[in-house]
Amino acid sequence: MKDIGATIWFTGLSGAGKTTISSEVAQRLRTRGLKVEVLDGDIVRQNLTRDLGFSRADRDENIRRIGFVAQLLTRNGVVVLVSAISPYQDVRQEVRQKIGSNFIEVYVNAPLSTCEERDVKGLYKRARQGEIKFFTGIDDPYEPPLKPEVECFTNKESLEQSVAKVIDQFEVLCNSAVMSSACL
Repeated sequence: MKDIGATIWFTGLSGAGKTTISSEVAQRLRTRGLKVEVLDGDIVRQNLTRDLGFSRADRDENIRRIGFVAQLLTRNGVVVLVSAISPYQDVRQEVRQKIGSNFIEVYVNAPLSTCEERDVKGLYKRARQGEIKFFTGIDDPYEPPLKPEVECFTNKESLEQSVAKVIDQFEVLCNSAVMSSACL
């Protein structure tokens, strides 16, 4: 399993739990001796896509760039955990097609009210007051995945339960990849 590359793409509203779950999954996969990289949307915005704004075109370009990096790492045997809102279905699908069969989409599903309660940065409050425009879930849409491989309900299940779902799906991918040599 050590040479298997994959992209595990966590999508959901701000505050849904994407970073929390992906961080725990990363830790567990590393303890198995796997090469793991985490591409967190906030960190990528600070370093790789600082030139982009929050228009639909810029958000799509942001996801395409993250997808390009994930694709490179995946084909080189790295398990890439992407934690990014990635609000639009069509660009997520585009990234999925480029990466291929070693792609797992994880919908981190939490109601907007739960995400607002968890908002330590005060972003939802600022968006509701009109200080932040085009904020996903407030005045810009979030398009939930149509058929994610994993759906985590972070308002109803524990972190452990969510992490277990992701790890289980990764093991399914690895088992099918070992048999078909798709991940090698």
